Amino acid sequence: MFYDFTKRVIDVFGSFIALIITSPVMILVAVIIRFTSEGPIFYKPDRVGRDGKLFAMFKFRSMYMYEINGQLVHAEKYLETDLKLKARYQKGSFKLKIDPRVTSIGKIIRKYSLDELPQLINVFFGDMSLVGPRAYQKDELIHQQKVYPATRKYVKIILTARPGASGPWQVSGRSFINFDRRVIMDAAYIRRRSILYDLWIIINTPLAMIIGRGAV
Repeated sequence: MFYDFTKRVIDVFGSFIALIITSPVMILVAVIIRFTSEGPIFYKPDRVGRDGKLFAMFKFRSMYMYEINGQLVHAEKYLETDLKLKARYQKGSFKLKIDPRVTSIGKIIRKYSLDELPQLINVFFGDMSLVGPRAYQKDELIHQQKVYPATRKYVKIILTARPGASGPWQVSGRSFINFDRRVIMDAAYIRRRSILYDLWIIINTPLAMIIGRGAV
């Protein structure tokens, strides 16, 4: 109880302060996205949260919009029409090192995790925590548990906690870590979690963002 209460207090005040500090950068990124590619500034994909409940995660849009049947749709929808790209995407643990759907500015903001700054909104309202396991896609969890059946026990542990804007995966290589290793790392975090460990991850997150190691 002490951990959960203290963690939530840190999440609320930490995300509020972080939103104020990063607001100039967020405004600049929003303006650049608005004038460099067609489509909305924000992208709100569904992610699996605590107890398996879905929530809309705020991100800056880093991908192109595509016209399908006369309507502009996000690149995630376009993926369903390109089966070869979808196969590469799933094989790469739902990440592509070279993704043709990513805009020029998208490559930059992804490299330094600036596209993830709006997740502070999710943290403030309680969908996410500053530190926690990765916020997985529903399709990713279903598909990867079929590919790696041994990961099911770890996924059950992961879903007992709020996903994090940052976590052990982000300060340890991020997207280069395959799903089977990532869920073990996330489950280990939940078993080990403490306020001091959370603070250590929070302190190391800005360095991981600046270096941009492992981001795609």
